[in-house]
Amino acid sequence: MAAERKTLTQLSVPICLETLFYMLSGMVDTLMLSSVSDQAVGAVGTANTYIGVFIIMFGVISSGMIAVMSQNIGAGRPGIAYQARQLGLIFNALIGIVMSVVLATFSGGILRIVSIAPALLEPAEIYLRIVGGTCFLNALIPIFSSYLRVFGYTKHSLIGTVVGNVLNIILNSVFLFAFNWGVMGVAVATVISRVVNLIIVAGMGAVLIKAKQSPERITSRKIFAQIVKIGFPSALETALYNIAMTFIVRFMNQMDVDGMNVTARSYAIQIANFSYCVGAALAQANAIMTGWRIGAKEFEECNRGTRKAAIYGIITATCFSVTFAFAGHFIVHIFTDDTQMINLVVKLLIVDIFLELGRVTNLVYGQALKTSGDALFPVILGAIFMYLFAVGGTYFLGIHMGLLAVGSYIAMAGDECARAVGMVLRWKSGKWKSKGLIEV
Repeated sequence: MAAERKTLTQLSVPICLETLFYMLSGMVDTLMLSSVSDQAVGAVGTANTYIGVFIIMFGVISSGMIAVMSQNIGAGRPGIAYQARQLGLIFNALIGIVMSVVLATFSGGILRIVSIAPALLEPAEIYLRIVGGTCFLNALIPIFSSYLRVFGYTKHSLIGTVVGNVLNIILNSVFLFAFNWGVMGVAVATVISRVVNLIIVAGMGAVLIKAKQSPERITSRKIFAQIVKIGFPSALETALYNIAMTFIVRFMNQMDVDGMNVTARSYAIQIANFSYCVGAALAQANAIMTGWRIGAKEFEECNRGTRKAAIYGIITATCFSVTFAFAGHFIVHIFTDDTQMINLVVKLLIVDIFLELGRVTNLVYGQALKTSGDALFPVILGAIFMYLFAVGGTYFLGIHMGLLAVGSYIAMAGDECARAVGMVLRWKSGKWKSKGLIEV
């Protein structure tokens, strides 16, 4: 069997809706937690940042697996795509179990090392122990979801996310307002919803995709080498980004004793994520199509498709982020009545306009480069600009210059825009055309 060659819209809309529901779940978590306290919001936002740091190993397989699967599907070899999924599943399951044990056992120590604000320590530790202790779910869900997507079944991956997130909202309501479990209730609801999501996407993949029956096979060692060739640099870039974020959050925790700046960041992220999800969906859809086209040696189609995805992303990101900035006071008032907090978040949303423009361009071209096989360049670019602009800029503008969270956001916007320029220039150079995984 082969994947149905769908258009950018057919692929990106379900992915966007899936990402949107995922983001909506996080926003509802934040909204419900804000009824408990601003500190609870800051605690969960901080804990999730550090969970991201400890699950970067999952990206080694997930991103590399997508490139290998999509290129082999484009070349008419779905059996090898199935092999790639099996290897990814085994590897991520093993790493996921190890990471879960580490986060469940050392959650308190991890948070103390990164100098979390004292007011956020206890609720963040509770959340990190429960959600981080089951992060193997984060390792498995992307494997099955990506398997569905690369074969064109984006709507079915969406179903798993929607059902899981609706369940999460319902359970949040019960655990927070009926049982009064606070942060623990949100954590338990998150875990249960992810279990249901995993069951759905794994079951649909088994029923809908019959790639296992296709005869094409190569050695597992060769497939794994291809996955690591793409996945390791991609995961290293993610690792560099997440570590940079830990420095940034640590600097922001040092800006005040009650966690106001880091909490404002949590609110701003939840709002800006609606702009981000469109760009992320376009980038993911274009990456899948790039893999198909490279497998079929359709290089000019790759150029046109990537340029189209970037243009759509920039237009959409601009519209969303500008709207959020203008309506900021009304939107943030939904979460909190603290006037000082509202004003701070609105300032962050204004700076976020420029951050989103850079980020969507970075996403589209960066993921296209990775899927093509040119995965090392984004790592080098990220290593330079993430630490020079985002981390260094947060310290200089936020702490040294006294701009606090606003200074941090200016620094992060500079990082995204600088990397975006580099990604576009690399793509236009055409060097990615020689990086494909399919041997002629």
